Amino acid sequence: MNPQIAGLDTEYGISVEARGASSQVEDATEFVRSFPGRAFVGWDYRFESPRQDLRGFQLDRLAVDPLDAEYDAGKSYMPAADLRADRVLENGARFYNDHGHPEFATPECARLDSLVAADLYGERVLLETASAYSAQTCLAVSIYKNNTDFHGASYGSHENYLVDRKLGFQTLFQAVSPMLIARTILCGAGKVGAEAHGSAVYQLSQRADFFVEAANAETLYRRPIFNTRDEPHAPAERFGRLHVISGDANMIPATTARKVGLVKIALGLAEVGEAPKWDFADPVRTMRAISRDETYDFRVELTGRNWTTAYEILESYFAAAERFLELDDELLAVIEDSRTLMVELRNDFDRFARRVDWAAKRKMLEQIQEMEGLSWGDRALQSYDLEYHNIDPEAGLYHALIEMDLVDREFASVAEPDRTRGWVRGLATAKFKPAIDTLGWRAIRFRTSEGPLDVELRPDMLYSAELADAEDVGTFINHLLEAQQGPQS
Repeated sequence: MNPQIAGLDTEYGISVEARGASSQVEDATEFVRSFPGRAFVGWDYRFESPRQDLRGFQLDRLAVDPLDAEYDAGKSYMPAADLRADRVLENGARFYNDHGHPEFATPECARLDSLVAADLYGERVLLETASAYSAQTCLAVSIYKNNTDFHGASYGSHENYLVDRKLGFQTLFQAVSPMLIARTILCGAGKVGAEAHGSAVYQLSQRADFFVEAANAETLYRRPIFNTRDEPHAPAERFGRLHVISGDANMIPATTARKVGLVKIALGLAEVGEAPKWDFADPVRTMRAISRDETYDFRVELTGRNWTTAYEILESYFAAAERFLELDDELLAVIEDSRTLMVELRNDFDRFARRVDWAAKRKMLEQIQEMEGLSWGDRALQSYDLEYHNIDPEAGLYHALIEMDLVDREFASVAEPDRTRGWVRGLATAKFKPAIDTLGWRAIRFRTSEGPLDVELRPDMLYSAELADAEDVGTFINHLLEAQQGPQS
């Protein structure tokens, strides 16, 4: 298999002392502007097209969440570019305000370990920014890497995968949707109670309550399990971008890697035409049922009154991958790890809970219940649930579990970056910022003596390490232009 390029976009929850939801958008803008590190300001919005649908049409408009509309009613905001407060960091990441949530978008990565390291770096960026923001405003701020405020609002942890345009909607939907649903048992972040569709004791997924359709292009309202937004951030005649919005934000690094690795396996099988075929009777109801299944049987209803289980769906992908794909060491490890976890889930929950967020949190909450005499219906448990996701090592309960050696932290927070176009973006920001007019996912616009020069960044390649040795912007640009003429993958 060729390197599969992926990235993560994480919207963080933010709680500012003495401030409320009505000021959250402005607070998030000021928060991002407080980032104390070096960054480039001047994001290029030219290639963004969130209303284009993978099924071959364009939406007239995107649906608005009624809660957001209520908070925005009668407000007048600054221009969108100022409100977003985009910062491009020296590792190629994008840091900005996404309508009231500080969002960290990693640079594009080819390996799981580099992607996890970039995601963990995002947590450090948020912590450093929180410290700077508090120093400037004299207001305490807490940052949460989760997906719900427990009052009906959900914010996303999105995954992005570079795909071949020839695959198209139907192939991707059939290959990836079963995996997105089944992987919940190994990748969910866990959640006390429910915010829609009746009551629940404890759920595997924070996001399952918020999906209402199998597929569409929405992200803020009427959310789908399979998102059809067709915004490739690359030449559309050759490339697509699979935009996954149905996963949870994870605290355990191994869970983050597993979440992405499982989708990479599904995409690899789609490319060779060997993805398992599963026809769910009702994908939305199935995802919700898996999230709420207290028996851990995870039965899945298929069309024709047949049924299977999430375990069997996952194993079908693993068997097909071993048969039809040339798997690298990382994806082989994902399969081995996932198979082990599926056995532990049914036979050794304590070991399972060391490497999966929803289980680690559940064990923690059960201990709190016992100590404080709380029932699952007690709203106090939601506060403990939230604090599991507090990224402050001095306050977050996930970090307390690390200190007590109750969860594994198998990934280092630093890994050698992949030399993707994200790496190039970071180099340009670090070394040649004065020569940059704008930059984005797809291109860098340089200021030159002959006027603005747009340089396209290849999404499908690893650049030469020699690029880092360029001492002047002219040499840097020439290297990039030569790379454009290289062999196409």
